[in-house]
Amino acid sequence: MPKQPKRILVVDDEENARIGLSRLLAKEGFLVDSVANGFEALNYLREQEVNLIVTDINMPEMNGITFLKELNRSYPSSNVIMITAYGGVESYIEAMNLGAFEYINKPVKIDELKSILKKIFKETSH
Repeated sequence: MPKQPKRILVVDDEENARIGLSRLLAKEGFLVDSVANGFEALNYLREQEVNLIVTDINMPEMNGITFLKELNRSYPSSNVIMITAYGGVESYIEAMNLGAFEYINKPVKIDELKSILKKIFKETSH
């Protein structure tokens, strides 16, 4: 029986970034859905299980760190990659302490992302 493709949720308020990243991931063979903010993501996750969440940190209403805290409460086994155009040491440390698998800067480099995805899906059984 062929392996099921992994499902990834992209969370980014910046439409072009969200679409671009979703296309990149789909081209790599993943099932990809995307939403514009943390609230939409939490609603989505009530209906659909995902293997990975890729979320921006700087978003209005609910930023990526707050979203990660909510995920830890409701979906503690989530694999999360944080992305940001405004990387700072504090947000990096906070994201990693909250259990983010990885933290990368925008623009996302496809080779860097592929390498992280390989690590995530090798290290996790779901």
